[in-house]
Amino acid sequence: MPWFAAQGYPAYALSLRGHGRSGGGDALFLAALDDYAADVERIAAELPEPPVLIGHSMGSAVIERLIATRPVRAAALLAPVPPAGLLIVAARLAAENPEHLFGLPQLDPGRMNRELLRVLRPYYFSRDVDPQILREAMRHVGNESPRALFDLSLRLHWQLPERGVTPIFVLGAEGDRICTPDDVQATARHHSVEAVIVEGLAHMLMLERQWMRAARAIADWLDAL
Repeated sequence: MPWFAAQGYPAYALSLRGHGRSGGGDALFLAALDDYAADVERIAAELPEPPVLIGHSMGSAVIERLIATRPVRAAALLAPVPPAGLLIVAARLAAENPEHLFGLPQLDPGRMNRELLRVLRPYYFSRDVDPQILREAMRHVGNESPRALFDLSLRLHWQLPERGVTPIFVLGAEGDRICTPDDVQATARHHSVEAVIVEGLAHMLMLERQWMRAARAIADWLDAL
């Protein structure tokens, strides 16, 4: 965010209900993607001007809920869950490495250990990730709403935005094993745009040493708007 601000783009991050230090943790299990979309809409209404929405992974699905039902200035989807939903991703991961799926229920700081990190790290980070960043990221891992995960498991794109009304940018990472380049291309085709795939990054692309490759691609798109 400081980098984008330095380029002349004020940047804001929000914490969804039940995440980070936001309220709603006791009722997180009830939160749906549409509730998260309402969180985004509420914060966006408080900003000085209509924002460009940028979402990563599940955040992209939240943004797609918004652009399907209301006008949005522009939207960038980073490492998005594919149009067919999370079940396709889960099936691929189960076939590729069952250990990954077995490890997901333990994905919280209290249960994190060296062996679990060994199993999960390659799916979210490249080999080049800074160990200090990895340790810091693991401190912030938390539970997710089962209702939201159920929503993600269904076909996501039940309604498309009006063509041409909302400029859409789709970006993926070459080394992403969660939302693969093929998944990202599927999302781009669904929105009738060309995907940008950056090299040297994995799913958590904003935490990699080469994060600026993704940031510059987004900035180029913003400048073109």
